[in-house]
Amino acid sequence: MSTKRERLHLRLDLAGKNLIEEAAVFQHKTASEFVLSLALAAAEKVVATHRQSVRLSDEDWDRFCDALDNPPEPNAALLNAAKNYRAKGGTLG
Repeated sequence: MSTKRERLHLRLDLAGKNLIEEAAVFQHKTASEFVLSLALAAAEKVVATHRQSVRLSDEDWDRFCDALDNPPEPNAALLNAAKNYRAKGGTLG
């Protein structure tokens, strides 16, 4: 386990501080532990979401948009897949 050496200072009003302290008691944590655990969980979620983002070059973005604006005609494999999907009760909209 690494040593905790960094600090993050927050300013909040008394009502907010009291609410956090009360919630921390219910979780059997200190206010710092409570805030830190929730902040880290939220940060992990935000970072994971952004890491999963697709980044395209300008050229690739233009190709992507063109494919959406001008889709190719469906080939035999796609038509066959749609037929099988409908046969299994799926609907295409």
